[in-house]
Amino acid sequence: MTEESVQRIEPARLDDTPEAIADAVAELAAASATLGRALHPRTAASLAGLVRIMNTYYSNLIEGHNTRPRDIERALAGEFDSDQGRRDLQVEAAAHARVQAELDRQAVEGNLPEPAGAAFLRWLHREFYRDAPAAMLRLRGAGHEFVMVPGAWRSSPEHEVVVGRHQPPSSARVGDFMQYFEDRYRFDRMGKAARILAIPAAHHRFNYIHPFPDGNGRVSRLMSHAMAHQAGVGAQGLWSISRGLARGLEGRGEYKRMMDHADMPRQGDLDGRGNLSQRALVDFIRWFLRVCIDQVTFMAGLFEMNTLARRLRTHVERHESFKPQAAGLLEEALIRGEFERGEVPRITGLPERSARRVFNDVLASGLLASDTPKGPVSLRFPVDTLDSLFPRLFPEV
Repeated sequence: MTEESVQRIEPARLDDTPEAIADAVAELAAASATLGRALHPRTAASLAGLVRIMNTYYSNLIEGHNTRPRDIERALAGEFDSDQGRRDLQVEAAAHARVQAELDRQAVEGNLPEPAGAAFLRWLHREFYRDAPAAMLRLRGAGHEFVMVPGAWRSSPEHEVVVGRHQPPSSARVGDFMQYFEDRYRFDRMGKAARILAIPAAHHRFNYIHPFPDGNGRVSRLMSHAMAHQAGVGAQGLWSISRGLARGLEGRGEYKRMMDHADMPRQGDLDGRGNLSQRALVDFIRWFLRVCIDQVTFMAGLFEMNTLARRLRTHVERHESFKPQAAGLLEEALIRGEFERGEVPRITGLPERSARRVFNDVLASGLLASDTPKGPVSLRFPVDTLDSLFPRLFPEV
C-alpha cells in the first residue's frame, strides 16, 4: 500500500533553504557560540545541572504533568513522595534528568553516538524507562492492555495508535520506517548548517512515525538535545528546547498546533514532491528555529557573568543569615570555578574562625558544595534560590 511506503515521511529535509530559514540557522549558530563562553567550565557544568531540572520540568509540562522543580530536585536526591501518583511523576522527572545528564557527559567527552541512529533512539527509550514501576509500563491499545518493553519499537497489532487526527505508520512497518529515518538524518553526511536544519525536521518526523507505544515525545526532545550538541549549538548544555516548546513564541499551545500543521499532506503540485506538505515543513522548521534562538538568547541573559555576579551579591544582601563577606566567596567560585577551603580567610579578609562561620553558612545554604568532604568547593544552584538568581526561569518554584 502506498501509505505504508517509508517515503511517507518525505520531504524529510529541505532541498532549497528559504532565506529566512538560512538567516535563522546563522543566528542560532552565532548565539549559541557565545552562550556561557565567559564562564569557567566548572560553573558552566553546575548551571547545566540547573538546565536539566528546567528541561525536565517543561518536558513534563508538555505531557500534562506539572511536577514542581522542588519535587524534581528531591527525586534527583533519591527522595520520593509517599503519594504514588506524585512519586510516579518524580520517577519520570528523575529519569529525564538522568538521561540528559548522560547526553551532556557524552557530548563533553566527544563520544555521543549518531543521534538519529535507531540503536541510539532505542537506548534513549530503554534508559528513560529503566527504573519505571510496572504500572507505568502497562498500556492500553487496540482494546486491551499490554506491557511495553523499554527500547522496543511498536511491532504488533495491539500497538496500533491514533495521535489526534494523525494515523502513524502501522506497527509492522515501524522498523523499516526507522531505518529510513536514520538514513535521512545521519549527521555524518552533513555539514553544520545542514545538521542544524535537520533538528526540527527530525523532531517532527520522529513523532510522525511514533515508533514506540509510549514516551515518543520525551525521546524526541532528548534526541533534539543530542542533535543540538552534535550540530555544535548545544552550548555546554546551557540551554534546551523543552522550555521553548512548552511556552511557544506567543503562548502555550503553539507546539501542538505546529506539530499538527506539519502533519499536513501535500497541497497540490506547487507544494513539493513528497507525501507531506513542503510548505508546512518550512513553516515548522522556521518556527522551531525561532524558538531555539529565543531560548538561547534568554539563557544568555541569565548566565552572563556580570549579571550572575550582581544577582549573587543581591541574594547575599537579602539573606538574613549571610554576612556581607559571603558574596566574596560566591564571586570567587563564579570566576574561578572552584577554590580550596583553606583559601576562605584570604577571600573573606576575616580571621580564620570568623571566616569559617561565614563559609559554613554558605555551605548550609547549598550555594557552595564539593564532591568530597574536604575537597574544593564550587557553585551550586538549589531550587530555593531560583526566584532571586534566575527570575522567569520557571513560572513558579
